[in-house]
Amino acid sequence: MGDGGEAREAGADGNEDLGQDAPPEPSGPDDPPGGRRRLAARLRKHPLLGSAVALVLLATATTVPIVLAGSGDETPCRKIPAATRALAKDPAAATRALDPGDDLARFDAVRELLVYEHPCGDGGEVLGRIVDAATRATGTENPHTLAQARSAFAVAAALDGVELPDGMAPWVARMLAQYVVDQNRYTGSDDDAVRPAVPAGSAGLDDEGWTTYGRFLAPGEAHAEFEHTQPYSDVEADPEQLVAELAKDPEAFAILYSAERAWLAYYLERLDGQGRDPDYRPKPSKGDYETPDTYWVDSDLEHMADRVGALMKYRTRYARDGTIPDVTAFDASVRRYTPGVYLAHTTQVTTRPPMAGIAARHAGRVSGDLMDARHQLLSVVSFWATARKVPKARADAMRQAIDDRYVRALWLTI
Repeated sequence: MGDGGEAREAGADGNEDLGQDAPPEPSGPDDPPGGRRRLAARLRKHPLLGSAVALVLLATATTVPIVLAGSGDETPCRKIPAATRALAKDPAAATRALDPGDDLARFDAVRELLVYEHPCGDGGEVLGRIVDAATRATGTENPHTLAQARSAFAVAAALDGVELPDGMAPWVARMLAQYVVDQNRYTGSDDDAVRPAVPAGSAGLDDEGWTTYGRFLAPGEAHAEFEHTQPYSDVEADPEQLVAELAKDPEAFAILYSAERAWLAYYLERLDGQGRDPDYRPKPSKGDYETPDTYWVDSDLEHMADRVGALMKYRTRYARDGTIPDVTAFDASVRRYTPGVYLAHTTQVTTRPPMAGIAARHAGRVSGDLMDARHQLLSVVSFWATARKVPKARADAMRQAIDDRYVRALWLTI
């Protein structure tokens, strides 16, 4: 984290014995044929100077001035106007201010509102609170609205390549945790993602019980389309690049790491006793090849492992290049901000609650080294598989899919 400005490109209960974490022989999902082959393939400055500069910022329905202030030889800072500060305490107004619209017509206004070089005082935290207010569901039992989901897209796009000011990162991490299913789905920009967010009706299951928007989705919830892109536009919402910036902050790191582990537990407890998605009923293939009915489950598990592996790879990189000057102190801070371990229920869960409740689930006592992410992931799978009496071959395949992708994600960065 820094003073702000443009970023440098970045290269339920506790249980003391959660099971063995050593996976057997590698295995993984085969490529599905047909209309989903394309999707399956995708899965694989200067500081401002001066004593007073008048800028105009659109916040809600009014314009507010941004004041540039500085003293002596210190780097000048920009004050957050009172009208902008007020958005942090008014979620409805914050959502209106950060909603770019379906056509992104207001995206430039969103970027103007959020991207500050050297905000004064607690300005970074204020901006983060505005992000949280605009994108957070009104309660853990309530689904995200379309405007909130579009705002989440706009935040990720506005902060793409931006070095966040001090105090902002934890709040942006909370936003990604609120949309953990949507941001896990991201593998790159996609021309088929034609809007920054989709309404609940567009995310429903098809006649095979499948949707591109993920598994176990809450009815009535809108979803951010971080893959959305427009021709001849530089607007890109890349959660992976945003995570690279957030991983510098121990509290933000802990929030993201916790959200991924909570999502894993949430996901496992909704699978059937064979480790399959109970909603997915693929039709018989007309060709010689039959798509495994566990294909999309294994792909989702791989995405979770990718995200956790990415966090750990950035931790390693930043420890090496000095961004994290003391990795021991950093890890201690992560532990302080971490609620605990997330275990899947020992009986199958059939509810489909909104995304906001996933990271808010009950956490138990951590077993082993929290920063040994491989152990933390695989031990949760082992605990679930043992409790649910999942066939050994299937449990082994799931562990191997996670292990392979975690190691790959870690290796790709170090």
